[in-house]
Amino acid sequence: MKFANTYLFYPDNKALELAIANSIGMLGEELAAAAAPDTQVTAADNFLHTRGNYEQHRFSSNILESAREALEQSLTDACREQRPLVWAETQNSLGNILAALAQQMRDEVLYEKAIQSFNSALEVFNQEDSAMEWAAAQYNLGTANQALGRQLGDAKCLKQATDAYTDALQVWSREKMPLEWGATMHQLGTTLHAHGKLLKGNRTLQKSVVAYKNALAVFDADNTALELAATHNNRGAVLHHLGQSEENADRLEEAIRSYETAFTICMEQQLPIHLAVLCRVNKATARSALAELTKDAALALEVADEFELMIECFRHALQPLCLKHCEEQLKQAQLRLEKA
Repeated sequence: MKFANTYLFYPDNKALELAIANSIGMLGEELAAAAAPDTQVTAADNFLHTRGNYEQHRFSSNILESAREALEQSLTDACREQRPLVWAETQNSLGNILAALAQQMRDEVLYEKAIQSFNSALEVFNQEDSAMEWAAAQYNLGTANQALGRQLGDAKCLKQATDAYTDALQVWSREKMPLEWGATMHQLGTTLHAHGKLLKGNRTLQKSVVAYKNALAVFDADNTALELAATHNNRGAVLHHLGQSEENADRLEEAIRSYETAFTICMEQQLPIHLAVLCRVNKATARSALAELTKDAALALEVADEFELMIECFRHALQPLCLKHCEEQLKQAQLRLEKA
């Protein structure tokens, strides 16, 4: 079956930010100064937090190539022999830089190099002697595999990502490392969602719902508003697709509630306005699917009005493809009303 378009959020990649911060000291003053983000841009960035796992905002993305070169040059055989833990941490940082470049260029070869770097780090780190570093490298390995798997539609990569996240959770427990545990559960949910869509497997989608629900247990609106909104929104997307797959109105209604919660958090916590608009688009799309499933003409009319309102009032906050989606949904709702 063809699943509806849904729009996901991706929280900042803190591992990537740490990798950039660790590499800046290897650069000259001029290059280090270029790492500062451009704060003079006043136009809204409607792609903020929607590009993927390797989006970050503490540094300019122009620094990535220079950071890659500096890290690669430092990975000498002597460093591995004399300071193996430093060598492994450098491999970990390099993997994040390579994956960020891969996301920018949609380059599967760079993703594969990033995965190789994380695996190299895991040749040194182990669960017994360097548990935290081992878990971080497993998490990073999972995220790179997830990004590559989503880009290629590759179930094998997504399965490897699931395995890596599961390994990280052996160390990052909810009690001792709640935020790391929650972030891993969130990424596990995203991976299982993508995998379930490829497999057309409701059981995998159900596991995704559970992973997102677990993540919600440790996020709150005051301290982790973006993560909380993203988890509610992304959980809504899985429930949305489950509702379609099962032809289950209850699932769709639960998806609508998740989208509404995410929208409320975005507004109350003053997150970027386009994120709230995307929650609203997702919610209207789920309501459209519910109207189609239940043959509810009154709901179809409300959906048509909602899409028309968003197109007229929030065009500036919509990405081009999302605007096209809204226009197509409006046409479908109008046709549904004509048939009714």
